[in-house]
Amino acid sequence: MDLVIRTARPEEYRTLGELTAQAYLGDGLLEYGASDPYLAELRDAARRAAHTELLVAADAVSDEPVGCVAHVTPGSPYAELAGAGESEFRMLAVAGPARGRGAGEALVRACLDRARQAGLVRVVLSSHPRMTTAHRLYRRLGFVRLPERDWEPLPGLRLHAFGRELPGPGL
Repeated sequence: MDLVIRTARPEEYRTLGELTAQAYLGDGLLEYGASDPYLAELRDAARRAAHTELLVAADAVSDEPVGCVAHVTPGSPYAELAGAGESEFRMLAVAGPARGRGAGEALVRACLDRARQAGLVRVVLSSHPRMTTAHRLYRRLGFVRLPERDWEPLPGLRLHAFGRELPGPGL
């Protein structure tokens, strides 16, 4: 699938929110299923776009979104792990029919590129322990586990932290 990575458009926010919610629901990543309060946050792509760079992987021919991610810059209210000199990404989601076609990788690479262009030294992320397919992608792209930065958004729900150092200028 040929993809274009671009910034989300306001008229796509509802679609992107639902795409994200359905990806998390379909993968069994919500502790309380369809009644999980986190679903409201997953569906609120407009809020994410106001506080992050909401990126879209779109089909190059139809321009239909097949995936999205929130690239979180330092100081954003969406920053959970990022410290000085770091960015992070959150809520990476790819629609079921588009999985395995490079959309997730293209979105992660776009986040890495943006962080590098901003002069940041590292990209970090939190991931549910059951996101094993995503973990393989992260490792393939040079991310390593940062167990000392694991954390619990809810008691008993421990998220795994990953990070990737970015090359300095001239490297």
